[in-house]
Order: sequence, then structure tokens, then C-alpha cells
Amino acid sequence: MARGSSGFVAALTAAAIAVVGFLAYQASAHVPDTLGKPQVKKSPSATASKPPQDKKNPAPLPAGSGTGERVVYSTGDDRVWLVGAGNKVRRTFTVMPGTVDPAPGTYAVTSRGAVGTGSDGTTVEHIVRFALIDGVVFGFSAAVDGSTPKPDASKKLGGIRESRADGTAMWTFATGGQKVVVVK
Repeated sequence: MARGSSGFVAALTAAAIAVVGFLAYQASAHVPDTLGKPQVKKSPSATASKPPQDKKNPAPLPAGSGTGERVVYSTGDDRVWLVGAGNKVRRTFTVMPGTVDPAPGTYAVTSRGAVGTGSDGTTVEHIVRFALIDGVVFGFSAAVDGSTPKPDASKKLGGIRESRADGTAMWTFATGGQKVVVVK
């Protein structure tokens, strides 16, 4: 093989992954109701999140969220914890959920995409997907423009928006196969 061909193959692979991610998100917005009945939850506004419990530990890690390195996502609090070795919380932040919540349980990061298009047409980055349930793709991403709008309630959407800074932290932490624990 020619010397530059490995870079070309890497570029093609990255482009293919981005296209597949885009198509998966687009497909999740057009799933017929007959394919399943995931629990639909109204998304609260970003201002409706719970206030911090104290200054040193603004949101303690939920009990029963597992052990080891993991991402913990609370659908009730619309909050994420990045948990490192020794059960130490590296970062916690609020998110804007989609219109459908994943069921509580343990998942793993299945794919990632550096950039793509959200179901609302917004360019997103640092896409970390962890489940495909009844045709709905669940994953974290950050809008390149920094927005976290409420999703279209008329669609079944599993995208979970985070700020750009939190998206970068998630991207660095949640590599392929990383455990994702969803709690209420």
C-alpha cells in the first residue's frame, strides 16, 4: 500500500461512521408507533432542574448506580455523573433530555461520532450513543452553537443534549464500551 493510504482509509472510515450516525438519528425521528411503546416523558425546561444540595457536592451520586468507572444518567433529575476509579465523581452536569427516556438499566457505549446533525437540524458534536430501543437511538451530544432547546414533543427522540464543555468531557470519558447506567 502507498504511504498515505492509511490516512485515506481512516478518513473514509470516519466519514462512514458520521453518515451512519446521521442516518440513525434521522431514522429514529420517523419510527412508526406500531414498532413499540417506549415511555414518553414531557421534557422539563432547563430551569426546572433541582437546585444543588450543597456547594461542595452539588448533586451526590445516586444510590444504586453501580460500581466502577461509568456514566450515570438520572432521567428524573436530568443529570449526568462521570464516575472514575474508586467511585470518584469526576464531573456532574444537567442535560436536556429527548422526549423518550431509556429504561433504567446498564448499557454500554455502542458508537461515537465527532459531528452530525440532530433531529432538529442543528449541527451536533461529540455524539456518544449507548442504546437503540424500539427504533429510538439514545445518546449524548452537544450542539455546536451551544443551544439546548426543548425537543419536538410530537417526535420520539432519545438524544440527550449537553453543553459544549460537558460534551467534550463526555467525549473524553465515554469511549467505546464504557458502561452507562440509567437510573430514575
